[in-house]
Amino acid sequence: MKPVMDIHEILKFLPHRPPFLLIDRVLEIDLGKSLVALKNVTMNEAYFVGHFPDRPVMPGVLILEAMAQAGGVLAYKSTNTTPADGVLFYFAGIDGARFRRVVEPGDQLRLEVKVIRAKREMWKLEGSAYVGDELTCSAEFLSARKVSERG
Repeated sequence: MKPVMDIHEILKFLPHRPPFLLIDRVLEIDLGKSLVALKNVTMNEAYFVGHFPDRPVMPGVLILEAMAQAGGVLAYKSTNTTPADGVLFYFAGIDGARFRRVVEPGDQLRLEVKVIRAKREMWKLEGSAYVGDELTCSAEFLSARKVSERG
């Protein structure tokens, strides 16, 4: 499947950079409604050095962050803004996070986010992360929009 957004376009819509950029491509986007993205989990991820050296597991908080970044791309694309415009979407809250499966090197994490409600300054989304058809993590999260003086 050809991506809707490759890494080069994602870099225009997120302020994150490696090693903290946690989305590799966007497969589907329905502006104002939903987005599906991928994160390829590789052994060379910096966090595997310490989490855990004998049994590498992707930290749950990074799975949540990857979902939030997917939500950020959806918010930027839906509002036709970018970080270069002085607009930032901050991770503002999380509810009901549940972890059901570990994510290991070699896994491909599919991130699905859906808008529950969106107002100009605050977005509430539900996110799910999968490896194959197995649900890895789910949560609802808030994203707050902040505009700098240049935006």
